[in-house]
Amino acid sequence: MVSVRDAFVDLVLGGSCAGCDRPGISLCSACRADLITATPFRAWPDPIPAGLRPPTATTPYSDVARRLILAHKEHARYALAKPLGQALARAVVLALGTGRAVWLCPVPSSRSTVRLRGHDPLRRMTVAAARTLRGQGYDVRLADALTVVRRPADQAGLSAGERAVNLAGAFATSSRWAERLTDQPVLLVDDVLTTGSTLAEACRAMETAGIGVLGCAVVAATRRRLPVGS
Repeated sequence: MVSVRDAFVDLVLGGSCAGCDRPGISLCSACRADLITATPFRAWPDPIPAGLRPPTATTPYSDVARRLILAHKEHARYALAKPLGQALARAVVLALGTGRAVWLCPVPSSRSTVRLRGHDPLRRMTVAAARTLRGQGYDVRLADALTVVRRPADQAGLSAGERAVNLAGAFATSSRWAERLTDQPVLLVDDVLTTGSTLAEACRAMETAGIGVLGCAVVAATRRRLPVGS
């Protein structure tokens, strides 16, 4: 349910659903159901970038999911962090299989990007996902293990190969996390998977530091990346 506070603010300020523009609360019941009841799937991109660990997604990146992710990320619709986190939690469950314990490591944005947006949308969603999973009996912890050490150029219009080159060396693993996460179950999480280049580079940075990565979980994967069996 949307909080009473969020509903009051939306109604007083003339808010609308971020998924369908229906007047009222930030996320109507129909769009919420469309997001958090989707069936998670393996979302291997084609081609598969070297080093990418098995990716799972909750929903295709289109329609409602796309609008919600962009509204939360670029327009600071903070109330969307919880339902997006709940959707992310479903992808985590598929990635874990029979496992019940995991560290969730969000792929970081640069500090300048976070300052420009005024918040860190992926971390907010990851916190919401962790809370959801703990409520379901999972042992979930957050690991802010990755940092941006080189800001890549804008990825728009780049091919999969060009993205991989652009992202090479963009992330590093914080030394204080390396020993702590060794031999621990770790999943990388992100909001959207397109070519998989960002997650592949994040996997490389973690594994260079000796941290094994079980897989990757995202809220949505682009429609051209068709769900395939694991």
